[in-house]
Amino acid sequence: MTVYTSGYTSGNYEAFARPRKPAGVDDKTAWFVGAGLASLAGAAFLVRDGQMKGEKITILEEGRLVGGALDGIKEPERGFVIRGGRELEDHYECLWDLFRSIPSLEVADASVLDEFYWLNKDDPNYSLCRVTENRGQDAHTGHMFSLSPKAQKEVTHVFLAPRSEFENKRINEVFSEDFFKSNFWIYWRTMFAFEEWHSALEMKLYLHRFIHHIGGLPTLSALKFTKYNQYESFALPLRKYLLDHGVQFKFSTTVTDVDFDLSDKDGKPHKQATQIHWTVRDDNGTETAGGVDLGPNDLVFMTIGSLTENSDNGDHHTPAKLNEGPAPAWEFWRKIAAKDPSGAFGRPDVFGAHIPETKWEAATATTLDKRIPAYIQKIAKRDPFSGKVVTGGIVTAKDSKWLLSWTVNRQPHFKNQPKDQIVAWIYALFTDVPGDYVKKSIQECTGEEITQEWLYHMGVPEAEIPELAATGAKTVPTMMPYVTAFFMPRQKGDRPDVVPAGATNFAFLGQFAESRSRDCIFTCEYSVRTAMESVYTLLNIERGIPEVFNSTYDIRTLLAAATFLRDGEQVRLPGPDFINRWVLRHLEESTALGGIMVEEGLIPDVRTKKENGVKEENGTKEEAK
Repeated sequence: MTVYTSGYTSGNYEAFARPRKPAGVDDKTAWFVGAGLASLAGAAFLVRDGQMKGEKITILEEGRLVGGALDGIKEPERGFVIRGGRELEDHYECLWDLFRSIPSLEVADASVLDEFYWLNKDDPNYSLCRVTENRGQDAHTGHMFSLSPKAQKEVTHVFLAPRSEFENKRINEVFSEDFFKSNFWIYWRTMFAFEEWHSALEMKLYLHRFIHHIGGLPTLSALKFTKYNQYESFALPLRKYLLDHGVQFKFSTTVTDVDFDLSDKDGKPHKQATQIHWTVRDDNGTETAGGVDLGPNDLVFMTIGSLTENSDNGDHHTPAKLNEGPAPAWEFWRKIAAKDPSGAFGRPDVFGAHIPETKWEAATATTLDKRIPAYIQKIAKRDPFSGKVVTGGIVTAKDSKWLLSWTVNRQPHFKNQPKDQIVAWIYALFTDVPGDYVKKSIQECTGEEITQEWLYHMGVPEAEIPELAATGAKTVPTMMPYVTAFFMPRQKGDRPDVVPAGATNFAFLGQFAESRSRDCIFTCEYSVRTAMESVYTLLNIERGIPEVFNSTYDIRTLLAAATFLRDGEQVRLPGPDFINRWVLRHLEESTALGGIMVEEGLIPDVRTKKENGVKEENGTKEEAK
């Protein structure tokens, strides 16, 4: 197996370097299973950094659109549909490395990154009402985390303990009821879609990955968003870039299996993909088997698992169905995993065999007049028709039995959206619990009934709810059986390495592949990172992959996070005040760490100051001698 030259790096030296053309690339071809973000990014890295000709790259996709979970579409009868959104931030290093090279479809002579950067500079994100209660009233959390001393110790322990301690453990096995009662948990679980039975390991990885954003949880000020839905803002520019470079797309093509030669050579692992099998579905639904033989120079990049597999859309008058039947993306992974007795291809059933724990339901509501937007404006404290930030991320109804959250991004959310309509996204973490207004679970509800529950939690008078839900919106419910599958408790080896040991011509992509980095899943960044890692490894590209942002090693960030987790309460040592002052002054005047602790607000500034002949210490003044 080849190893990319520079590995993971940080800094401009590697970031700005332009790699030379890899040896033998003109003799190679590339095949991608799936047309999600990971595959699109991988193909782009092959073209840009691997300097492979586009006509030698083929992307095989089961559906008829690119983008995978980066979706956004208007269905003729149902209306607008978005299965989910993506919360973005400054330090998605691989994502922005990719999109700096993808031309914008909106701004002339600009990249997608340029467009995104300017948009968020001019219109920064900030929530004016993150949590509501009592039917649309601001919960007035005061931007506080309300973590008890016990809960603070639990968070600190999870952060500091080794990863191995949390393998195969649930969140509710490492946190107490004190933690689950906190505002921190409300902010955290609804922003990232964590359930109490999800992986404690993923919780730990998230804490490390986003420690620099802890202070922004109550206001979502750390987040950034695209101009439109991610399909139009991200997937379509990538698609055009690839088509312009000659990349081939084969839609309605379901990859069913990949064959491998797993014979060791010279006592070392040797794994080579030898054939791809697929079926092609025509417009009449007839399927024809096909495939391609693979030699040593034919690369195959496989997206395994899927969070959106078997998703089902209802409509305003029809509930979405829970599809627990055959799931091609998961069956594909199961087939290939069974072929390697060493277990190097992962354990798909750790993630894909727990639908009751991995499902939840979302809905896309399109308002049809100005009645519902008036309630949105009352809570968001912004005009939803302004074209600027509206809610600034999700609004959570903390007393909702569904634990319902909703968001309105910049409008229009779709390019072809009428100017007098607003598109909102709604989701519920608790899919099997009857609602507060609608005495059904969200899973049983039509789009109209989901709208009723949403209106109830926005404070619409109960007598007006039925008529307003019936005539003021068109709502599409979406059930996703596997949407949090990657959050199931796991251990090392459950996810295959992006490039398994001994692999010569294949790699695994996406949320269920194990990157060599410290990154966490359920982000656009992770998909792009696995793509970059796979391409750079198999082609031995001589350029470093951007390292995960190092905030978890920055003492300033860690001290600031500690201050936020304590809701600004400064550290006080046991004993009399004069002992506290003496110890803290010694710490602050004798060590650099003490100064940083003062700057980050963790301890009070008790350093002696001499100004204008007056000595000031701890709030008292006396004449300086």
